[in-house]
Amino acid sequence: MIDGTIALREGEQVDAGALLAWLARALPELVPAGARLLIRQFPAGFSNLTYLVTIEREHEREHEREHEREHGRRALVLRRPPRGVKTGVAHDMGREHGILTALHPSGVPVPKPLARCDDAAVIGAPFYLMEHVDGVILRGTLPASFTENAAAVPGTLAALSQTFVHTLAQLHAVDVATEPLASLGRPEGYVQRQVQGWSKRWIAARTEEVPALDGMAAWLEAHRPPDRAATLVHNDFKLDNLVLEPDLSRVRAILDWEMATIGDPLMDLGTSLAYWVEAGDAPIFRALGLGITALPGNMTRAELVQAYGAHRGIDVSDAPFYYTFGLFKVAVIAQQIYARHVQGLTSDPRFGVLGEVVKALGMAAQQAAEQGRV
Repeated sequence: MIDGTIALREGEQVDAGALLAWLARALPELVPAGARLLIRQFPAGFSNLTYLVTIEREHEREHEREHEREHGRRALVLRRPPRGVKTGVAHDMGREHGILTALHPSGVPVPKPLARCDDAAVIGAPFYLMEHVDGVILRGTLPASFTENAAAVPGTLAALSQTFVHTLAQLHAVDVATEPLASLGRPEGYVQRQVQGWSKRWIAARTEEVPALDGMAAWLEAHRPPDRAATLVHNDFKLDNLVLEPDLSRVRAILDWEMATIGDPLMDLGTSLAYWVEAGDAPIFRALGLGITALPGNMTRAELVQAYGAHRGIDVSDAPFYYTFGLFKVAVIAQQIYARHVQGLTSDPRFGVLGEVVKALGMAAQQAAEQGRV
């Protein structure tokens, strides 16, 4: 996988012995005699912790390990909540595992879920395991292979923009009338609950005054659109939550389903737009690791909106509200993480800049609301 791993960060270690013993009981077919675990951490992401767990025989040869990994039998991914968070939907490992279990047979590209553990005593928190999907995850820069043929990059990114929109529309077309997806959320009043809920989270996480965001909470409440037909909502659909083919032509897997629910699909689109950085946006937004969308060839946010409306055959004229909400929500998420940094609950150095990111997102939300555009 091109998106790399690092050694386990301080305070985020996993007891390999306890995990191996649990794996031997839960997935005995994957744990040969004399096995040991190699555990590495995926460094990106700001919420739940994600690890690469490789099961290997103590003395097996390197080419044998690679053969096993290629067939998806030995490399697993573990997800668990971070330290210092309260229980809730976003950190409910059983819920996230259940969503993947429901979606895997549906055709939506998701990793295959393998097992879950609700016993926090094993590694210090509930967790689940899923297959490791090889591919490319785009973050701050394009892979080196694309810089060798710079002239082809705009065309590749234009096609990727189309793939991005198509995949989001595909997700929103999933049948949610049957269990277990039907009970994921309450569609009635979804927008109102989201606006009010994120406003409360802002107040709870605030570490200093940010007038633009205080004003946005009131603006969103006053401009809420009526409910529309509900769909599956990923709630964090952005470029770096997609595992792509090496040539970026197809989505192999959608990651990070922790906030998925049933609700207004344009709320999903609004969040995606908030993460879709354009060349003229505040430079600090690149701190979110999403600057690839600002490169030539990508759709603009306005073009994304029109393409999405065409894919689904729906009216998207009220997209500025959803974009404003998306910016507000992303600002609150960043502030929640920044608050943990201020409180000393995480030592991750990336989090120190998030206070300035929050302010920039607040200004962008205020501008979107005032100008009525994406």
